[in-house]
Amino acid sequence: MTEAELTDCFRVLMAEDDPDDRFLMEQAFTETGSRGELHFVEDGEELIDYLRRMGKYADALLSPRPSLILLDLNMPKKDGRQALIEIKADPDLRGIPVAIWTTSEEVEDKIQCKEAGADAYITKPVSYTNLIESIKKLVTRYSSEGYMADAEK
Repeated sequence: MTEAELTDCFRVLMAEDDPDDRFLMEQAFTETGSRGELHFVEDGEELIDYLRRMGKYADALLSPRPSLILLDLNMPKKDGRQALIEIKADPDLRGIPVAIWTTSEEVEDKIQCKEAGADAYITKPVSYTNLIESIKKLVTRYSSEGYMADAEK
């Protein structure tokens, strides 16, 4: 894949420690028919390593820059709140949209994430149908596919 192809593709990087949630997301993402890619990391430390291309993520072809980060709040090693603060404080990373993807409906969590620079706050859908709809909305909002659809309206 060329450097141009690397930047033209819509990529979602999901930081999620629950294997069942990763599996459901992968299935739903595929079912939406999006032409994008979905990549996973399992905790906040791995997310930061991926974004900074450290360790096993040093190869840009294996760890391409995401178009959107879906960030779970409650993860081991480094939670989503800490990772969000690091991402938004880094001039090289702060331009990547970050959508919080969590089970938390706490008002305080929503306020803290907004103040830290989160671009969206989404409570994980409880049904598969709602999961697919949420993914479609995210793809429409953050991908060039979505931008093109908006431009045609």
